[in-house]
Amino acid sequence: MDEKNEVPQDTAESSSAASQASIKEQLEEFISQMNADNVVIPEAAKAQLLEIASQVDNSVPGVDSMSGLNEIRNKVLSKAGSLSGFMKNLRTASQELKPALGKLANFLRERADFSFKAIEALLKDKELQKKLEAEKLDVTMPGISAPWGAYHPNTLVINDLVAIFSGMGFEVFEGPEIENDYYNFTALNTPADHPARDMQDTFYISDELLLRTQTSAGQIRVMENKKPPIKILSPGKVYRSDDDATHSPMFSQMEGLVVDKGITLCDLKGMLDEFARKMFGPEVKTRLRPSYFPFTEPSVEVDVSCFACGGKGCRLCKGTGWIEVLGAGMVNRHVLEGCGIGDEYTGFAFGMGIERIAMLKYGINNMKLLFEGDTRFSKQFKG
Repeated sequence: MDEKNEVPQDTAESSSAASQASIKEQLEEFISQMNADNVVIPEAAKAQLLEIASQVDNSVPGVDSMSGLNEIRNKVLSKAGSLSGFMKNLRTASQELKPALGKLANFLRERADFSFKAIEALLKDKELQKKLEAEKLDVTMPGISAPWGAYHPNTLVINDLVAIFSGMGFEVFEGPEIENDYYNFTALNTPADHPARDMQDTFYISDELLLRTQTSAGQIRVMENKKPPIKILSPGKVYRSDDDATHSPMFSQMEGLVVDKGITLCDLKGMLDEFARKMFGPEVKTRLRPSYFPFTEPSVEVDVSCFACGGKGCRLCKGTGWIEVLGAGMVNRHVLEGCGIGDEYTGFAFGMGIERIAMLKYGINNMKLLFEGDTRFSKQFKG
């Protein structure tokens, strides 16, 4: 080895010994140097400083947390710490001793602070390694796949209906579920003695407010605020005091309204034919049967030919070859006049139960399944 680059053995050993020396040993060596310079340190001050150094030497190695380290640091270096107490007592020392004692105190403070910071760095590194170990990600492991969800049958039907009628130029309007008596009954030509106004059939909140029993109330709001031509679709939840095997106190409806000049029952029939073909199949036909609704005149029940048996008769259509799907009719003149629409305009309206359409389309035999929230049920319908 080149002699110029060789480190003398005694120098290396002395450096290693210095790095391993305790704070107390370093302080004693510093005091010896001061004595060699004819600076005599009083035994009481010397003993107090060595005691503080021993306190740091004995406490630091056993520290295993930041809170423990801060506790020791505060005992030594804080304003109420032992070293600060020593500095305060310098006021009573002689002028000749103050510089020497101050040097010793600062020496001890620097060594203690260095020791605390070294342990702090080790603790932080240890904490980081522990955190990294806990958060370690094995990129070779297969990922956790999120299960695929599914739309509720009602949602699938509503999406289909909106797509079908939007293609015919309809706009979607959603009215409030809490309605007043006027929009839910009076404006729809429903007289005060009508059974629907009975407390046993309607959820009343107050004398004037109620949970809407039909989405038809939204049609009135549209006709009051928009001039013809009108072509709207109004989906939403409705509420009726009725609960049995085939009824629910809360269910969904879809109402449609068309108002324009020259609208006839033939327009309604043509639109329903298109709806039936797109919803249930290209071979499905419709038929109209006379019925009664207060807000339409004439009123009809709309049947579709059974899409399960092709009209031959089966369990689904109860052997008739036809399935009832919705109610409709020409908007009653009293309803149009109440909304300020003149005699030159006519219109038709229709409404259907979303649950009924879903049950027919997907072969669901129990309406309660639609309200149980069982994901095993909804996963069967992928849309």
